[in-house]
Amino acid sequence: MEHFNAASAEALEQTLLSCLRSPRWSRRVAEHRPYPDLNSLLAAADEAAYDLTWPDLTEALAAESLPPLPPDTYSAAHTALSAAHAAYEARFGHVFVICLEGVPQSECLDHLLEGIRSRLTNDPEEERVVVAEELRRLARARLVSTLRGAGNCATSHTQPAPGR
Repeated sequence: MEHFNAASAEALEQTLLSCLRSPRWSRRVAEHRPYPDLNSLLAAADEAAYDLTWPDLTEALAAESLPPLPPDTYSAAHTALSAAHAAYEARFGHVFVICLEGVPQSECLDHLLEGIRSRLTNDPEEERVVVAEELRRLARARLVSTLRGAGNCATSHTQPAPGR
């Protein structure tokens, strides 16, 4: 936490934006420094995420990228996932995002397919609520990962439609 609290505004903004591409969210989190501990930072990050408007969320969605699938993934699975992404984007007009924090690598593909297929039945307003929650969870997981030095916040747990 000491490094986070002492970081320059520019460095902190880049770190936060790599966790969630929302300038509004990153400003809100940065403005409340210093944080006494990780739980305080995560609470502030959650609160800032809950306050995001749909345009803020759309901006964050536009920066999400496709994570790598396991190297042994069958081509049929790639085809199924591509078709599911296309159907999702056609229905909702934005990329599919899901936090896979804690999901074993061997189960990611099944979890993705199950998630996208089940969420295709949501109405648009219901899906906006789910998307906001998934982005909040992603930002939180990326922030923890960065603070623990376990990787870069930009590591994505999302799935956009093909061609993104």
